[in-house]
Amino acid sequence: MSISNPRQVFHNPSIPFAGTILGGFLPGEMVLIKGSVPSGADRFQVDFTCGSSVKPRADVAFHFNPRIKKSSIVCNTLTKECWGREQIHYEMPFRLEVDFELIILILQDQFKVAVNGAHLLEYKHRVELERVDTISISGKVKVQAVGILSPSSSPTSPAGSPPNKDTDESAIIDQSIPFRGQLVNGLTVGRSIIIKGETNQNAESFCVNLRPATGSDIALHLNPRLKKRVFVRNSFLSDCWGHEEIALASFPFTAGQYFEMIIRCDAQHFRVAMNGQHQLDYKHRMKELSAINQVEVKGDVTLLVVRVL
Repeated sequence: MSISNPRQVFHNPSIPFAGTILGGFLPGEMVLIKGSVPSGADRFQVDFTCGSSVKPRADVAFHFNPRIKKSSIVCNTLTKECWGREQIHYEMPFRLEVDFELIILILQDQFKVAVNGAHLLEYKHRVELERVDTISISGKVKVQAVGILSPSSSPTSPAGSPPNKDTDESAIIDQSIPFRGQLVNGLTVGRSIIIKGETNQNAESFCVNLRPATGSDIALHLNPRLKKRVFVRNSFLSDCWGHEEIALASFPFTAGQYFEMIIRCDAQHFRVAMNGQHQLDYKHRMKELSAINQVEVKGDVTLLVVRVL
C-alpha cells in the first residue's frame, strides 16, 4: 500500500466489510482503498456511516456507488432511513479486472474523491462530520487494503495541484511525456520517489531515469520492456552504458494497466517496489547522490502523479 504510518489500516477485508474508525474522521484525513473490480461486476459501494446499526439502519453520510454497466456513479445521503437527492456523475474510472486506487479526502465541508490519481468528484456534507465513525464496503469488489491517513501521511491530493515541474513533497500531476521534474537539493539517503501511471495499450517499453539535470549521465535507468517482459536496470556514465541487470522473479507490468512505482534511495542501493511489493535493489554506481537532481519519464506510458518524500 502506498502509505506511510497510517493511523489505521485493514488488510484484505472480507466483503461486505464494516470497520469502525477510532476517534472518527478529522478534516484533512484521507481514506485510501486499493482494490479491483471482478469480471461481471455491475456495482459496488463505499459508505461513510454513523455507526453500524442494521435495524434501524445507521445514517449514511456519504454513499459512493459506482454502477459499472451504466457508466455512472451515484452519491447520496441516508438520514432516518430515507435517501436524499441523488448526485449522479456520468464518468466511470473503474474497469473490470483492473486494479484501482480510490482516495477520499475528508474536508470540513465536503468529501473529495480521486481514482488512480485523478480528481473525480466533490460531495458536500449533509450530515455532521463529527457523527461519522464507520466505513463500509459492499457489492462486487475485491479489496486489498483500506487505510486511514492523517495529513502527514497522505499520499497525494485528490483535488490535484497546478502543473508544476518542481518536484518536492507535494504531488505533481503532469501528464506530458517526456516528463522531467527537478529534485530540489538533489537526492539524499532516505528519500523516496513515487510514480503513478498507466502503460499505454500495446505499449512496448518506457523508462524512468534518475540523473543530473545537466550532462548525459544517468544514475539509474529503469526500463520495462513489455513485449519481451524484461525489466532492464542500468547506468549511463562517462558516455557509456554499464552492465545490464535483468534478473527478476516476475514481471510486474501489463500493457494498458495502472501501476505504482516507489524508488527509495538507501545508503548503498536504490530499492524499487511495484504496486506495494518490493521488486529489486540496484547498487549505486554514481556515488555523488546530491548530483542526482532530475527524474525523467519517457516512452509508452501515461503519467498521473510524481511525488518525492
